[in-house]
Amino acid sequence: MKRCLIVTGGKLDLSFAGCFLEQEVFDKVIAVDAGLEAVKALGLEPDMIVGDFDTVKPEILEYYRSREHIIWDTHQPEKDETDTELALLKAQAIGCTQIVILGATGGRMDHMLGNLHLLYPCLQKGIEAYILDRQNRMYLIDGEHTFRSSELWGKYISFLPLTEQVNGITLTGFKYPLYLKDIEIGTSLCISNELEGEEGGITFTDGVLIVVESHD
Repeated sequence: MKRCLIVTGGKLDLSFAGCFLEQEVFDKVIAVDAGLEAVKALGLEPDMIVGDFDTVKPEILEYYRSREHIIWDTHQPEKDETDTELALLKAQAIGCTQIVILGATGGRMDHMLGNLHLLYPCLQKGIEAYILDRQNRMYLIDGEHTFRSSELWGKYISFLPLTEQVNGITLTGFKYPLYLKDIEIGTSLCISNELEGEEGGITFTDGVLIVVESHD
C-alpha cells in the first residue's frame, strides 16, 4: 500500500494534526496552497506542492522554493478544479492507494462539501480516501464493510446517502439494526448509530454511502 498525506488549506487543528502524524507514516506528502503553512508549522517536508498560491504568505513560498527536491504543480486561479481536486489527481497519478486528507473540513462549507464529493472518484478507482479532523473521519463505501470498535475514530457511526438511493441496507452488531432497508437523500434515519460490541457490519445492494465516524 502506497500512502499519501494531503494537507489542504482549510482550518486545521495543529495540535491534533501533530499527534496524529506521530503515529502515522506516509510515503508521499502533498501540500495544497494555503495548507503549505500548516505543513511548515508541523515540520513536514512535502514531496509536492499544488495550487494557485493565491492565499499563501510570500515568505512561506520563498522558504519552500529553495528546496530543490520538491515538485511544484502551479496553476492559475481561474480554473475548473479546486486545488484539492488537483492534489487528489496527482496522488492518484503517482500510484497512491490510500489517501488521507487533513485541513478539508474547517472554514468554508462549500469547500468542505466539495471535498467530500471528491472522495467519489477515488472510490471508483479502488483507492481508500479519508477526510480527517479532530472529531470526524469521513469516507465512502459502495458495499459490504466491517467496523471494529478498536479501529473507530469515535463511538458514533453515521451513514448518509451520496447517491439518490441506497437500497437493501442491513446493519448487524449495531445498537439500531436494520434489515434490507432502502434510504434516499432527505432522511436522517442512519445518523448516530453505535456498535453494540466489538464488531458490526453493513451490507447493501446498490448505491454509495457517506460514512462519518465521530465523537463528541
